[in-house]
Amino acid sequence: MTAPAGIGHNGGPSMEPGKLLRTHQWRAAQRALMPNAIPKLVLQMRLKRAAELGMDYKTYAKVRQFSGQDIVGLLFSSNALRILGYDARMPESREEKLQAVRAAQKLALVQPPMSPQAVLLRNPVLDAAGPAPRFTDTWAQARSRIEAVMRDRKLSGAQVLVIGEAPLEQEWMAAGRAAGYLPAGEYFGQAI
Repeated sequence: MTAPAGIGHNGGPSMEPGKLLRTHQWRAAQRALMPNAIPKLVLQMRLKRAAELGMDYKTYAKVRQFSGQDIVGLLFSSNALRILGYDARMPESREEKLQAVRAAQKLALVQPPMSPQAVLLRNPVLDAAGPAPRFTDTWAQARSRIEAVMRDRKLSGAQVLVIGEAPLEQEWMAAGRAAGYLPAGEYFGQAI
């Protein structure tokens, strides 16, 4: 018999004869400590939260698992909201979807020729708006534009889900250190 494990021992199986049996027993004990399923109450709370955000549970769970935090902000591109041209108004169907969102801030990054102020004025369902990164921006400039909108609302990137439609908008997730990226068609429930 050997002496008990000392300081720094990780509690794993030893390397003495009978290693396979001890390894099996150790792994079985580890699995027994960790539940395989989410408790029912937690699952119910997360289902409710996904509905409050206007998302299906599967998408919400993936984003939450990736970021490790709850989503408290949705960052839309003006393309995703279909805010195009000088009118600066989103279609009624998109506005209704955003009105149903609860307990989350609704942010927008606006492409020229529109101004963030005009978009906010014409779309009161939005909580904040800022200028979108331009194609000519460096990575640092793009990050600065994205983080400025979140910082003004006291949000960290890990709490915000980016919803976009154009291919370059997917990079906003990494630039803003966001919780995830979701194509607008998935969020608004239609194919792009």
